[in-house]
Amino acid sequence: QVQLVDSGGGLVQAGGSLRLSCVHSGSIFSINTMDWYRQAPGKQRELVAAITSGGSTNYADSVKGRFTISRDNAKNTVYLQMNSLKPEDTAVYYCKVATKFRAYWGQGTQVTVSS
Repeated sequence: QVQLVDSGGGLVQAGGSLRLSCVHSGSIFSINTMDWYRQAPGKQRELVAAITSGGSTNYADSVKGRFTISRDNAKNTVYLQMNSLKPEDTAVYYCKVATKFRAYWGQGTQVTVSS
């Protein structure tokens, strides 16, 4: 059974940093992308960053230059390094692993940035 576990969230002051991790267990074949999404209260879930199996990355304009996505295939883990955090980054962050046939989601981790 596939399971994704998000971790690393917390409370941080504006300008601070956090690193999120997402570990997937179970067998997932032919991963296309590993992504981070976020959802703030009253808003739709939005894509924050994505990394393909080949290592190509894509970022939302709002986080470019501040966030970095990376993956460690040997550890079945995708990371999101978040620097220069802003109050508007406050949200629940979810990882997603997408294959050709379906997507798997983590349970989410809360990130709160105080001003």
